[in-house]
Amino acid sequence: MRILLIEDEAGWATSIKRLLYEQKHSVDWVRDGAAGLARVASNGYDLIVLEATLPSLDGCAIARCLRAVGDTTPIMMLGPGDDIADRLEGLDAGADDYLVKPFAPTEFLARVRALSRRRRPTKR
Repeated sequence: MRILLIEDEAGWATSIKRLLYEQKHSVDWVRDGAAGLARVASNGYDLIVLEATLPSLDGCAIARCLRAVGDTTPIMMLGPGDDIADRLEGLDAGADDYLVKPFAPTEFLARVRALSRRRRPTKR
């Protein structure tokens, strides 16, 4: 599966990439929202793993942009879980799932598998 990881924190990105590589997934990593949107526009992905609290263009804005143009690629948003309003905002913006950091690696991988089972073709 081809996955785009949009995550600004190198430590998190390294851990997530390692988990996905161990499961034989192909992962492209970008650190900011604008670069993430550009990658989605030029490449086809099976899943987008998206940090909610990116600088400049946050995860909700990215999800809204993708959904507004008809992109149906599954999105797993990662972020703080201090407030249910944050999770609801991410889901309402277009994320298919929202996982609170820190998370158990096994739960993350289970959610990736679940989203891959529901994968829809991207509409462009």
